[in-house]
Amino acid sequence: MPSPCTPHRPSQRPAHWLPHWPSHRASRWPSRWARRSALAAAAALAAAVALASVLPAPARAATRLPVNYDFIAGATAAALAPDTPPPGADNWSCRPTAAHPYPVILVHGTFANMDDNWQAASPLLADSGYCVYAFNYGGASSASPVQGTGEIAASAAQLATFVNTVLAATGAAKVDLVGHSQGGLMPRYYLSFLGGAGKVSDFVALAPSNYGTTLDGLTELASLLGVSGEINGPLSEACEACVEQEQGSAFLAGLNADPTVPGVRYTVIESVDDEVVTPYKNAFLPAAPNVSDVTVQSQCALDGSDHLEIAADPVALADMLNALDPSAPVHVPCLVVLPVTGPVGPVPNL
Repeated sequence: MPSPCTPHRPSQRPAHWLPHWPSHRASRWPSRWARRSALAAAAALAAAVALASVLPAPARAATRLPVNYDFIAGATAAALAPDTPPPGADNWSCRPTAAHPYPVILVHGTFANMDDNWQAASPLLADSGYCVYAFNYGGASSASPVQGTGEIAASAAQLATFVNTVLAATGAAKVDLVGHSQGGLMPRYYLSFLGGAGKVSDFVALAPSNYGTTLDGLTELASLLGVSGEINGPLSEACEACVEQEQGSAFLAGLNADPTVPGVRYTVIESVDDEVVTPYKNAFLPAAPNVSDVTVQSQCALDGSDHLEIAADPVALADMLNALDPSAPVHVPCLVVLPVTGPVGPVPNL
């Protein structure tokens, strides 16, 4: 019988990221709830056998940072400290090593900030020997808890400035980028139009809105009713980035005319249970020699991570590590992962 866990190795704050309208099309409810019922049953079993099923991991170093794989717990604790870097990030005395020569810059999503978005990925990357950096963009000010709402092109310019700052501080030739949601889309503007292609080696995107979202059909319904303008006008005043991420937007049409640039390796990691980027395949980039599109459930059928949890999902984060350093792959675990709250039972060291 085939295993539900097939490790992937790349070939070459509540209410975050996009507006989270609670409406879902009725046709999607049966399969979604059937899947989540199965996950709940699997969770109960996993809780009983987790200690026996997880192999012992090597002892952690005394300085190893804890990794919070529960997205909502980490985000809730950190949401009101937007100017505080996540654990392991923004150590400006860090110098890249020969094993990891490129610093990693974390790019948060819509309505998020650098602290609440990266309570898992940042310490995990630091524990793995990377120099890690994070910043805020697209907010009313850098101190605002709500970031990532401004015009995407302007946010990409902020990213360009931050990349230059990191390169100057570390002496590195390039950086790697890891983004979530809008943070997996916006850097593509930087790469394509702001000279970023020569400064970035790898770009890993978790549940990015590359081809936009229908918001479970709401944007299509608004278009059929002829009320898109009435909705998008007020919405753009509060969140220009939200309107730009709608499927079929003028912004996405321009960006996706040439979706990738030579010299950068792109890895997209997505969940079939993404309720924000809909349909979920809108996250993926067209097939190309420098593109890897990964669905977490193709490696682990027990993984029920949603749009938020994928930023803290150990399955997705193992894929992230392998995309950044395919020469030294880590084992991709297969665990019961619940939406928003994350893994059931202990997580082996990655």
